[in-house]
Amino acid sequence: MKKKQVSNYSFKKALSKFATGITIITINSKNEFIGKTVNSFASLSLNPPLVLFSLDKKSSSLKKFLESKYIGINILSKKQKNISQYFSNKKETWGDTNFILSKENIPLIKNSVVNLSCKTFKKLPNGDHVIFICKVVSIKIDKSLKPLIYLNNKYY
Repeated sequence: MKKKQVSNYSFKKALSKFATGITIITINSKNEFIGKTVNSFASLSLNPPLVLFSLDKKSSSLKKFLESKYIGINILSKKQKNISQYFSNKKETWGDTNFILSKENIPLIKNSVVNLSCKTFKKLPNGDHVIFICKVVSIKIDKSLKPLIYLNNKYY
């Protein structure tokens, strides 16, 4: 008896029931600033401090992310829904998004709940994505802000 494969639709529908924060993953690729909306983000280890996220292998900027030594991870605030939508619509340029450069020369989005500066640790191709494991080298937290949440394909 052949087992039924889980459909893409039912898999995405099931995972939409899991609340996540929203991040913009950022790099400086030869002075070209690139950002991608990502909700496949998680902590991995406390010692050393490691986080992970994944990017689709079809992403037009995947090669540049694979080449990047440093990556910024920006956990968005409730007031930054428009930034999430901007970077999720296949736009990787910055438009009028306000940012600062970290000491590692990576763009970090202003007014985010958290900005993490990370050094790329490992890249693991799996399925239709590449998993990036990154070591956190610096952290900035704004305790006055509330995070942007994504659940059931809606922002909260």
